[in-house]
Amino acid sequence: MKKVLREVWDFMKLPLISCGLVLLFQNTVVAAAYIPTGSMEPTVMTGSRVIVNRLSYKEEEPDRGDIVCFIYPDNRKQNFLKRIMGLPGETIQGIDGVIYINGKALEKDYTDIVFVNDFGPFTVPDDCYFMMGDNRNNSWDSRYWEHTYVPKEDIIGKAVIEFYPTVKSLTK
Repeated sequence: MKKVLREVWDFMKLPLISCGLVLLFQNTVVAAAYIPTGSMEPTVMTGSRVIVNRLSYKEEEPDRGDIVCFIYPDNRKQNFLKRIMGLPGETIQGIDGVIYINGKALEKDYTDIVFVNDFGPFTVPDDCYFMMGDNRNNSWDSRYWEHTYVPKEDIIGKAVIEFYPTVKSLTK
């Protein structure tokens, strides 16, 4: 019996250790995310898969323009992928297709899609972020949520690479 157990252990040892290391790596260093909607098009297409760096904000703060995976504030069982547009303490508003931060027009809004519905003003609380999808007229984002802002602690990480169906960098 001991011999059989020893043989089973010798056969299973490498796959079990490998699976354990993959799970540890996925839960602490990176995550993979599937994109089911077109809210981030044309930057990240429907059906894409992205790699999220869970360590990206250990040494630096999230910044405007970062594409991040986070816990959706209105349903904590869902994760979303959006772009950070408003930083802590800022007032963000959209008028006639232009985004304003603290009353000044934002020169780079990361998409050619011009939104048609004005929004705001929203003043972003400390340690929170205002999120928008790049597909501005077809994105369920901070403009419409009951809980408008994403706390920093709910940001899972920064999307860094789209790896399916194409491979491309998502960092600025």
